Amino acid sequence: MILSKSTSTIAALALGLGLASPALAAKPGKQACAELTTAQLDKKFSAFNQSWATGNPDAVTALFDDDAVLLATVAARPRTDRDDIRAYFVDFLKNKPVGTIETSTVKSGCGWAMRAGTWTVAMTNAETGAKSDVKARYTFLYKLEDGAWKIEHLHSSVLPPKP
Repeated sequence: MILSKSTSTIAALALGLGLASPALAAKPGKQACAELTTAQLDKKFSAFNQSWATGNPDAVTALFDDDAVLLATVAARPRTDRDDIRAYFVDFLKNKPVGTIETSTVKSGCGWAMRAGTWTVAMTNAETGAKSDVKARYTFLYKLEDGAWKIEHLHSSVLPPKP
């Protein structure tokens, strides 16, 4: 019993300090069910935006799970493996995108989280310097795998014109 309390206390302390994943804070013998909060999803989006700002496609691709699916706003086909997702961002990042969430719906369950809504992606044309805003809808689906939250699916598509 003393060992169980010590183990739980150490795991909870490590979790609080950001040194461990939520799965480690479970009581011994029980599997933890990790979920992301809205605040944690805000941080995930901020990290995504920051990876865009680097201009480095490897930084962006690192946020995706190995078998992720990317249905990108300006891609004519689904991107379904790491190399293909990276190839998309090689060209896309040349436009210096910056995303701003306009609306958001969050759902989370055991080992998964989804954020969906509308966003504006500000772009700067690499050749002309012209700026434009792309109003779009988005869905980020995150999955907890091997202690890390990764993007399992990202879909973004231009908002249709208002009727």
